[in-house]
Amino acid sequence: MLHWLATHWAEIVGFGTGAACVLLASYRKIWTFPVGIVNNLVFIVLFVSTGIYANAGLQVVYLALGLHGWRNWHAQQGQPEFVLRMPRAAIPALVGAGVAATTALTWLLSAHTDSTVPFVDAATTSVSLVAQYMLNRRWLECWIVWIVVDIAYVALYFSVGLPITAALYVLFIGLCVQGMLSWRMHRRQTDAAAIA
Repeated sequence: MLHWLATHWAEIVGFGTGAACVLLASYRKIWTFPVGIVNNLVFIVLFVSTGIYANAGLQVVYLALGLHGWRNWHAQQGQPEFVLRMPRAAIPALVGAGVAATTALTWLLSAHTDSTVPFVDAATTSVSLVAQYMLNRRWLECWIVWIVVDIAYVALYFSVGLPITAALYVLFIGLCVQGMLSWRMHRRQTDAAAIA
C-alpha cells in the first residue's frame, strides 16, 4: 500500500485539490484560485512524467490565469452581477482562438516532442484555455465548455494510464453540472431582483 501511495502521490493530491477547486468555483468561492494553483503545480509534475506536455504547459498557463482570475473575482466579490452571460460576439473569437491554438500545439507537439497523443493533448489544452478565460470573466456558459472538455480528458487520461486522474475528471463532470445549475440559479435571482 505504501509503495502504491508513493508511486501515485501526484495523482492523489491532484485528485483532492482538483475536486476542491471545481467545487469552490461552482459555489463562486474565491478560494478556488489558491487551491487551483496548488493543483496546477502537482499536475505539472504528473503530466511531464507521463509525456502529456501540452497539458503540463497548460498548468503553467493556468497559474497565470489563476492569478488573473483571483484578482478579477476579488474585485467583484459581493457584486449582484457576479454571474454574467457570454456576449454572442465573443463566440467567433473564442472558437477561432481554440482552433488556432489546437493547430499550433499539434504541430509543435508532433514536430518537437515525443507526445503520446499530440492532437488530443493540443485540443484539450486549447479548449481548456478557452473555458478558463470564460470562467475568469464569470460567464455562465463556461460550464458547458468545461463539461465537453472534461469528457475528452476522461478518455485521454485512461489512454495514457492515469486512471485516478481520469476518475477525477468524471467527478469534474458532475461538479461542472452542479456549478452550471448553481450559477444559473444565481443569475436568475439577479435578473428577478433587477426586475422587481
